[in-house]
Amino acid sequence: MALTDWNIVSRSMTGRRFSTGVTVASVAVAVALMTLLISMKASGRAAFERGTGNAQMLITKEPSALTSVLNSMFYAGAPGAPITWSQFEELVGSYPFAWAIPTQLGDSYRGLSVMATTPEFFTRFQPAPGESFTVDEGRLFEGAFEIVIGAEAAQRTNLLIGDKINLYHGTPRQPGTHVHLEYDYEVVGILGFTGSPHDRALFTDLESSWVLHAHDRRVAELGGEVVTTVDDLIDVDRQITGVYASLGARTAALTQILSALRRDPDWTVAQPADTVRGLFEIVSSVDQILVAMAFAVLISSGVSIMLALYNSMEQRRRQVAVLRVLGASRWRVFNLVLTESAAIGLMGGALGVILGIVFGTLVSGVLEARLGLVVRPSLPLDGYLAMVLGTIALAMLAGVAPAVLAYRTAVVRHLRPIG
Repeated sequence: MALTDWNIVSRSMTGRRFSTGVTVASVAVAVALMTLLISMKASGRAAFERGTGNAQMLITKEPSALTSVLNSMFYAGAPGAPITWSQFEELVGSYPFAWAIPTQLGDSYRGLSVMATTPEFFTRFQPAPGESFTVDEGRLFEGAFEIVIGAEAAQRTNLLIGDKINLYHGTPRQPGTHVHLEYDYEVVGILGFTGSPHDRALFTDLESSWVLHAHDRRVAELGGEVVTTVDDLIDVDRQITGVYASLGARTAALTQILSALRRDPDWTVAQPADTVRGLFEIVSSVDQILVAMAFAVLISSGVSIMLALYNSMEQRRRQVAVLRVLGASRWRVFNLVLTESAAIGLMGGALGVILGIVFGTLVSGVLEARLGLVVRPSLPLDGYLAMVLGTIALAMLAGVAPAVLAYRTAVVRHLRPIG
């Protein structure tokens, strides 16, 4: 078999399996960390921006705009300050909204948030600008005690069209939580995937939710067996927790209306997209620190490649001298060492990208389970390719010093008999 450059390099690497394996592993860990951080940063921001959709304003009574957006749009928790229906009607009558959609959060099903709203939520609000809700199965709710399920929620609960469920008041982990056993909800629709936090929610109509909670009030007041209908609702029962609003094309009035609302102590008004951008500006310095740390780890792995090859060259000077006697030029020997370092970079880079994708999938599962945030960490194909090529370039740079050592090996001195 001809003794090609690749045969020489592969035999050199397999002859030092442990050293080569440790070096490749150190490169892979560094690349995986870099891949994970960059892909999570890009995908995390995209996921947050998709959740805000085309709502120009989110109006609540939460303590801050950020809390308002996280609770009412990303389902991080149940809003704590209710808005009466009369306050909502006064708000809508005071400002020229193109649309204003009331929402109510507080109930849940198997740990997933349930939003009570109006059908306008699906026709006017877009989870991502230019992308409306779609229905994969069934239809949207039309009558009382009908419920529609987001795509992620359907996958997690395995609910089907026609199934009957009972909602939790609050979440199972909250004190005082109970199940609304008196009223069954029927699943009538499953929404298409939107890539936003709304995929993990369930949706029903406001009046059904009001009846549900009015029943709890009436049982506490009257005791015994009571039947509650829409006719039994009073003002204290008709409550919401947030308002998705937009001025439509009248964006020139947006600044004026925002200013007026923010002067009113009764309201907390957020511009969802701006609030998300502000959040990422706050954490951007942390991102930069983490990426810098990952880059430092990658540089240290390059140093480990250099040390591994440099130390091996000290032990392989006789092998290099033999290659020279067999006709290999100094530049061929130099290129053999660079090829070996490039091979280590290729294996470490490819393995690191794979590990980064695996770790990203695990992290996204944790984020979805704990925060309800649907993040799919990924980079374009050319992004992964650039990561591998960059690792190869760094490895070859690290291999220059050992290659110079091989280039300068004196043939006569290292072919002397040993002993």
